Amino acid sequence: MVRSDTATAALTAPTRVSPAGARPQLRARSRYAGLMSKPDELLVALAAMVESEQSNQMSLTVVVPGAVITGRLAPEAVWRQRVAEVLDASESLKPFSSVFAPVRPRVPHGPSTRQGARPNHLHLHLARILQGSFGLPNAGGMYRISIESISSWTIGDLSYSDQ
Repeated sequence: MVRSDTATAALTAPTRVSPAGARPQLRARSRYAGLMSKPDELLVALAAMVESEQSNQMSLTVVVPGAVITGRLAPEAVWRQRVAEVLDASESLKPFSSVFAPVRPRVPHGPSTRQGARPNHLHLHLARILQGSFGLPNAGGMYRISIESISSWTIGDLSYSDQ
């Protein structure tokens, strides 16, 4: 039995009155929309600190719709450079590396730290999606996560042990 509340997108009532004979316009609304419509100030402050200090030593675990992801925060420029390097090393993916090539900073610490700008994404490296008793991928990957999609978080890299 399929319940309508388990669908990821639902149609809402018509959003406006249409002229006679016109089809009503329906708007799709994600069940997860507005999960953290006002991002946690502590999380934004952590992300801003990582960006400004250009550090990648802060481990963080986040909960997003459908996944728990754990890894180390990285400044966006560092994250982009690492992704570009991985893609550049692959013959079949090499053309995509230019998309991730770090943007030349307009200010000393890069575009994400412009005065007044707040980070809107977390950039994780050595990251794993926690699934059952192990993490995917085993060696860790690179994830970019919208801060607004995070429902909860904790400091530290969660891992499993057989003991």
